[in-house]
Amino acid sequence: MASPIRVAVTGAAGQVAYAMLGRLASGEIFGPDQKIILQLLEITQALPTLEGVAMELDDCSFPCLEDIVLTDDPNRAFKDCNWALLVGSFPRKQGMERKDLLGINGKIFVGQGKALAANAAKDVRILVVGNPCNTNCLVAYHNGKDIPVERWTAMTRLDHNRARNALAKKAGVANEDVTQVTIWGNHSNTQYPDFTNAKIKGKPAPEVITDRAWLEGTFVPQCQNRGAAVIKARGSSSAMSAANGALDHVKSWLQSTPASDWTSAAVISKGQYGVPAGLVFSYPCRHDGKGTWNVVDGVKLDAFGQQKFQATLQELQEEKEAVKDLLPG
Repeated sequence: MASPIRVAVTGAAGQVAYAMLGRLASGEIFGPDQKIILQLLEITQALPTLEGVAMELDDCSFPCLEDIVLTDDPNRAFKDCNWALLVGSFPRKQGMERKDLLGINGKIFVGQGKALAANAAKDVRILVVGNPCNTNCLVAYHNGKDIPVERWTAMTRLDHNRARNALAKKAGVANEDVTQVTIWGNHSNTQYPDFTNAKIKGKPAPEVITDRAWLEGTFVPQCQNRGAAVIKARGSSSAMSAANGALDHVKSWLQSTPASDWTSAAVISKGQYGVPAGLVFSYPCRHDGKGTWNVVDGVKLDAFGQQKFQATLQELQEEKEAVKDLLPG
């Protein structure tokens, strides 16, 4: 049997992690013959709750789960970790501006970036889930640059899944019939869920869903504001779907993407599509099955798409400016 995989999860007593940890421990993600060690990080005040989560994991008696580490020390949580799922972040509270949230979380991710660079395994792969995830990832990367740029990602797979399902429902087809969906830009309400390049049973989505007014006026804002709609409906933010999006992202990072499809992932730009190098931007991506995300070349945007693309790009540039003091080098 292979050596255990060490998976660090931050915010591990929270609702998103709660929906994620059992699936990680079950063998679903890394395979039924792969042992894993969960290294769970929380703030000190939440450690008693985290102990309860660990008790439940023990009580599941998962064959794949070799050990559980509970800690409030990032250095211990990230020690020799092969995967780091950065779920925890400070939540936006009433009266807070987005820039306030950026600043508070930025300081958290400064420390986590440094701790990852100092402690993680050489093959570590990092997914930032905690919001604002693009810019949190940017801050962590700048403070953990000993880790190669290709290892840093932020999650837009939840948005990708939301967009795919919305198109499938409108077209009356199965989710798997919808391919080549793209989330461009930020994991925020400026993101652009690109319907023009999506395919439904191999045909361009606008040829199947011919109601352009619905695509522009209902589909796009529905995807952009889905998180707020979930909060309004259930009284708290997305947990099950966010956990699922994160795990889908990890699964896609472990295998080659089918040639007929791609997924959405926020990666550190190398200048593709005119996005300034270094910005964490969501693109259409394929994975080569060997550890590297590749941005899909040659995807065309119409005038509507270009407008939305520029709006989300501008927001990410403004977020970077807001945290510039936290970006060494």
